[in-house]
This record gives sequence, structure tokens and C-alpha cells, in this order.
Amino acid sequence: MAYNLKENVMQGDRLSGGHRFCAGCGSPIAIRTVLRALNPEDQAVICSATGCAEVSTFIYPYTAWKDSFIHNAFENAGATMSGVETAYRALKKRGKIDETYKFIAFGGDGGTYDIGFQSLSGAMERGHDMVYVCYDNEAYMNTGIQRSSSTPMFADTTTTPQGKVIPGKQQNKKDLTKIMVAHGIPYVAQSTFIGNFKDLSEKAHKAIYTPGAAFLNVMAPCPRGWRYPSEKMMEVTKAAVETCVWPLYEVIEGKYTISYRPKDKKPVEEYLKMQGRFAHMFKPGNEWMIETVQKHIDAKWEDLQNLAEIK
Repeated sequence: MAYNLKENVMQGDRLSGGHRFCAGCGSPIAIRTVLRALNPEDQAVICSATGCAEVSTFIYPYTAWKDSFIHNAFENAGATMSGVETAYRALKKRGKIDETYKFIAFGGDGGTYDIGFQSLSGAMERGHDMVYVCYDNEAYMNTGIQRSSSTPMFADTTTTPQGKVIPGKQQNKKDLTKIMVAHGIPYVAQSTFIGNFKDLSEKAHKAIYTPGAAFLNVMAPCPRGWRYPSEKMMEVTKAAVETCVWPLYEVIEGKYTISYRPKDKKPVEEYLKMQGRFAHMFKPGNEWMIETVQKHIDAKWEDLQNLAEIK
């Protein structure tokens, strides 16, 4: 049966209101949109690595999750969901479970790009029938806005403070989406919030209902760490897409497809100037920083377009 975006969007939330996420945070929007992509009749087992999502949705004995929920340590969301999915298959084979369950792990960039990478890589390599969703807010936001390997170059964080000697983080952001493609799994995609959420919703549905392992990387801005007004979140994500800082694409069985190509690609400064973490880049004498980032983004975008042309 074809995916009906309108019907799935209209179904009730599987993440209840009253959670403790900050106003203007992208994480709960990412989670809600992904869970709405589940078919209404299907049940889910959710796990979340320690991070913003866990501390904001689960304070024992209360939880905002309406599906079965497992809280994991920072480093083992992939391993936990691997074990649950394996147990489910074993019980299903023995006829002890009739219901259909889907398995979805959530983690921030700290628990995905860094601390949880080994368990994520293992789960994807083994091919467990599960989806790992990274809500990427580009730093360890839950513990004080420390840099992660997802933090972009020159970003001002508490562990890479910009100053006269060091201009913020000195390394480029790790390309985890392509690293997941290298695992040879059936479905990998990159998305965020633009327009009517069609891109994220459809990709989440594909990820959930593609047999085998799937990975979904979602840009989820953080108003505290990125330093933008809470009400500007959608404008920030739109700018990320229009500048190709965060291109939208999917990789199905190794084939790259770009989901959106900006008609008029914007200069990267249109995205950077919206966030306080990059404010120092616009000071006199720091023009080279913006030029460096622009060259990097242009090269990445050209590489992605070349990959998408491969037949």
C-alpha cells in the first residue's frame, strides 16, 4: 500500500506533549515526525541514547513516549536495539508473538557520531531490521554545549571557545551519513524540517519499512547551542538546505538521489549569520573563515552531485 502522507500526519502523536524540551528545539519535531511515519496499526519499540531526548522525555516513573521505551547508556543504543530486534525475531519464529513491531533508536550527535559509533556501526553491519535516527544538533548540548565530531568548523562551543588564538573548532564536521552508506545497508537518508515536512516524513517511512538496517540523519537545531531566537528554527533549517550546508538526499541500495536541488544556491554566510555561534566569523579580519567554509561546502556539494550522477 502506498504511503499516504496526509493520513499519517493526521494520526495522533506517539510522543506526548508536556515534555521538557526547550522552546525552538528541533529534536522533538524530528522525533514526532519520524514516529508519525509509522503505520497506525503497527507497534514500535523505541530506545534513546542518553542525551537531550532522554532527559527531556523520561524522568522515572514518567515518560512522554507512548510506545514501549528503553533508556540506554550514552554509548549503546545501537547494541540495545540490536538485542531487542533479535529477541523479537526469535519469539516470532517460535509463535510466541503475533503482533508486528518496528524498532527505532534515537540518538543525538554525541551519542551517534562519537560515543555510540561503535554500537551503531555494529548494528548496521549485522543488518538488524531497525532504524537508527540521529537528531543532529552538532554538539553535546545536554551537558553544556561541548564540541562533537559533528560540530562544524569555526563553531564557538564551551570546549572550542573562539578567541584571539583559536577561532572556534578547527576541524570540519564528520560526514556520518556517507560513513553509514559505506556499511552497505539498504537505506540511508539525510533530512531536516522544510515546507510541510514531506521530505522527512517520506524518508522516515521508507527507513522504517525497508527490510534490514536503515539510518536517518536529521538536522535538529538547538537554540541554546546555536544561539538563534526560538521562533527562527524553521528559517535556520531552510537556510541550511538552500546554502547546501545540509543537502537533502537518500541512498537506496547504494544509489544516491538528491531530494532537493536549490534553484539559486545561497552563499553560506546566509546560514552562518543567523547563529551566534558563528558571530565571530563576521568580525573585520575574519573574512577568510567564511571563505574557507564556502570552499568546503561547495566541494561537498559538487561531490554529492557527482555521486548522484552515477548510474
